[in-house]
Amino acid sequence: MAPIGSLLWRSLRVWQIYGANTEVGKTVLTTILCKSARDRYKNELIAYLKPVSTGPLDEADSHHLDKYAKGVAHATLHQYDLAISPHAAARGKFVPSDKSLLESIYAHAAQTAARSPGWLFIETAGGVHSPGPSGVSQAELYKPLRCPVVLIGDSKLGGISLTISAYESLRLRGYDIEAVLLLRDEQYRNWEYLTEYFKEHHGIPVYSFFPPPQREAESLELDAERMGKYYGAASQAPIIHDVLEHLDSRHKARIARLESMAHSAHGKIWYPFTQQKLLAPSSITAIDSANENFFQTLVPESTSGEPGNEPLLQPSFDGSASWWTQGLGHGNTSLTLAASYAAGRYGHVMFAEAIHEPALALAETLLHGMQNPRLTRVFYSDDGSTGVEVAVKMGLRAARVRYGWSNKENLGIIGLKGGYHGDTIGAMDCAEPSAFNENVEWYEGKGMWFDTPSVKCVKGKYIVEIPEGLRGLLKSSHPEFATLADVFDIEKREKARHHEAYEQYIEKTLHHHLSQGRKFGAVLLEPVVLGAGGMILVDPLFQRALVNVVRRSSHLFGSEGGDAISDEQSWSGLPIIFDEVFTGLYRLGRFSASSFLGIHADISVHAKLLTGGLVPLCTTLASESILRAFESNDKTEALLHGHSYTAHPIGCNVATESLRQMQAMERNGDWDWAKKGGWSKAGANETLSDSKVWSIWHTEFVGWLSNHAAVAGAWALGSVLAIHLNAPGGAGYTSNAAVNLRDMLRCNANETTEAPWNIHSRVLGNVLYMMGGQHTSEEEILELEEVLTKALSTLNL
Repeated sequence: MAPIGSLLWRSLRVWQIYGANTEVGKTVLTTILCKSARDRYKNELIAYLKPVSTGPLDEADSHHLDKYAKGVAHATLHQYDLAISPHAAARGKFVPSDKSLLESIYAHAAQTAARSPGWLFIETAGGVHSPGPSGVSQAELYKPLRCPVVLIGDSKLGGISLTISAYESLRLRGYDIEAVLLLRDEQYRNWEYLTEYFKEHHGIPVYSFFPPPQREAESLELDAERMGKYYGAASQAPIIHDVLEHLDSRHKARIARLESMAHSAHGKIWYPFTQQKLLAPSSITAIDSANENFFQTLVPESTSGEPGNEPLLQPSFDGSASWWTQGLGHGNTSLTLAASYAAGRYGHVMFAEAIHEPALALAETLLHGMQNPRLTRVFYSDDGSTGVEVAVKMGLRAARVRYGWSNKENLGIIGLKGGYHGDTIGAMDCAEPSAFNENVEWYEGKGMWFDTPSVKCVKGKYIVEIPEGLRGLLKSSHPEFATLADVFDIEKREKARHHEAYEQYIEKTLHHHLSQGRKFGAVLLEPVVLGAGGMILVDPLFQRALVNVVRRSSHLFGSEGGDAISDEQSWSGLPIIFDEVFTGLYRLGRFSASSFLGIHADISVHAKLLTGGLVPLCTTLASESILRAFESNDKTEALLHGHSYTAHPIGCNVATESLRQMQAMERNGDWDWAKKGGWSKAGANETLSDSKVWSIWHTEFVGWLSNHAAVAGAWALGSVLAIHLNAPGGAGYTSNAAVNLRDMLRCNANETTEAPWNIHSRVLGNVLYMMGGQHTSEEEILELEEVLTKALSTLNL
């Protein structure tokens, strides 16, 4: 995999030179920078790199630089003889992949840093969006390197617009533009406007230089003499010394800020899910940038090697998919543009009794994608926890109205032990007492929670671990299955009447609680996987049995069984709420996790992957029968819930683009590689797209994990891998059983590549989980599996 590292060394100032357009003087101004740096920093190495050059070799930019800036180390990685766009010049010739081109740039920079302190100027070809050899825009192509930029402005007619547009294109992609340089044109005087503009709006200095002399076609020797004098004078001018001093100070400031961040944060930030007393600055990861599946993180001082020669940043695989939100890659430009469009068109607009296109488009996309005939309405909120609270308000009201209960009734929620739905007070009350909530002063658990049959791969077999209260009802206390697909073949298991013991247990437990006078207003479940509760893979047959029992038991919940149900879209028994905040929208391989159960929810909550990890947004989807419970001539009977940023256009537009991309990936077969090697092989009459259960993590690897002495069990589904480690002191959130493995993964997990990288992961007590994104490749997964294998093989048991 060898992920690309960002170019940052203490001793080597690396600058990328972008041009607002072609023919703006990039090479001229870069030559001045190189020549002046060579004269100013006599004991340092000054280097120039042209990754891709087009045109005859004797007219190449590196040839020009060598001619007028003697003593500057120069190199060109790929030279094409036609003076046209690189993508066109490369036709019929060797075309490096984007990854290999970036790797060669990184390798060249690393070799330069190892030789001597100094400067490296990397000059791009053409304008900001001129294509690279593969056809990808250079602004996109070079983004993973995260080089600070010197932008060469355009001094010609129209150059003001082109320069500002180039600046904005780079900023949209996360580049730091530290200076703007341009040649003076006395006719248009663009430098005057641009100097004011960049100073006033962005605080960026603009430096203008007198242009080189015009060429004299009849005398090449005279041309060379005049250019030599021009470069001699320009490289000694005070302005170029100011530029170099500014760039040098910006380089040092970047490093100083990065190296001080952890200490500063330790004294200023109150971290989530962290015992601050036990936190040390050395445990805080400073993240400089992120791209695709990787952070770029500051290398700890103890492992950074010789001062100046070793890279200060290393790639860190984002093993938690940025806390379960990221699916389309960090820095996804299409999501960035979707956010920028909505920000520029709307900013934020109030939403009560109003509509805008992003909100309507997202609602339509979600409702269609869910393929749930019950769901017809979309309610917007800000995050999963508040979205769940909205859902609970909906469900409880619907039950109260149908069964004629007083609004003073103490209604509870039916859920599962290990389930957790968020950290706001209302959402916490929907979960059993746990480390997350039992020390919260206002917590008051309002519900009942069933013991949860869970699934793990143990020694190559999929075991359904049955809670003690259920074992007496089953023929086998721990049913075994050959594959995870067999576990999820609910129809086959129902034909074998495996569900009957579950239903008997559920009915018995419900009767017990209801006989004590308790009332329940809704069922709240995380379909298939209980996330924060410890990555518990629930037996899908149990969840289906629970919903089926509740839906046919109206007589248990209301004194007269409630109103008659007139259609299949109306809820029965109790409203069924599915919390798909974590499990939905392809995290487990499907648009909706509820589809694994073959059940349509009455209310469904979606967040996290909804916006591809870019901005917070949550949607609560509901049926017409739920909506009708709030219909009244009295406004106080409405669903009086909302927040200032309800349905903010930025989030809605980003979410629509995120769903569009993932649905396109599914249609185009982008995950076929995973389905081929997954749990459910396509049969003779089944296409890969029909594969019911699959994962990006390989079957063989999960089998290996399940046989490891330190592992109590493992499972993989969609992009999620969960490793349950043995916990002699007891499993659960407070266990430290997985901490050593997590720390091993963060300590230069892979030292076999030229650019070492590690894995940034999170643990839930004795469970270490790992998530890929929807763009994660099989090559990356294989490498991650190799690193995990190595770490587990050296883990002290």
